[in-house]
Amino acid sequence: MSAPHDTAHHDTAAAATIAATSTRITVKSAEDMRGLGRRLATFLRPGDLVLLTGELGAGKTTLTRGLGEGLGVRGAVTSPTFVIARVHPPLGGGPALVHVDAYRLHGGLDEMEDLDLDVSLPESVIVVEWGDGKVEELSDDRLHVVIERAVGADAPGLEDLDGAEDVDDERGVTVTGVGARWAGVDLTPLG
Repeated sequence: MSAPHDTAHHDTAAAATIAATSTRITVKSAEDMRGLGRRLATFLRPGDLVLLTGELGAGKTTLTRGLGEGLGVRGAVTSPTFVIARVHPPLGGGPALVHVDAYRLHGGLDEMEDLDLDVSLPESVIVVEWGDGKVEELSDDRLHVVIERAVGADAPGLEDLDGAEDVDDERGVTVTGVGARWAGVDLTPLG
């Protein structure tokens, strides 16, 4: 008979290996990125964790702005770079949106624990920019959204450092569900 900790670790490892569908979308403008965020919001429910990956100016905050619109939350969604996390309460009966920028956090989950994200997770949708390698332990079930500039794109990003939307600049966005929550979920309608 194994110890409870060993069983829990095994269950966590098994759940983490279950991957759902993955889809790739081409986004041609900031408005298209916001539209993708609005469509993605229809898939989300309380307890969902979304990790956003992409270089500076790739469109992570623009996507999150669309998520906020789709979830129907209060407040303008802007980059939380200097406050680390912002909570946007729901205007209706939906979940709150917790928007986290982990760019300046280097301590991984230990540093993230100070934000009490695990307390917010059950009743909120948590979106973490720059979260890869830092917050995966919050949930076995999560969406990974990777935003990449098109090959040869050298125009400014979809947003500048102040969060203002900029010129059209094609992006490739890959959305992958990880864990039992996303097993069998068809993400192709995002495209």
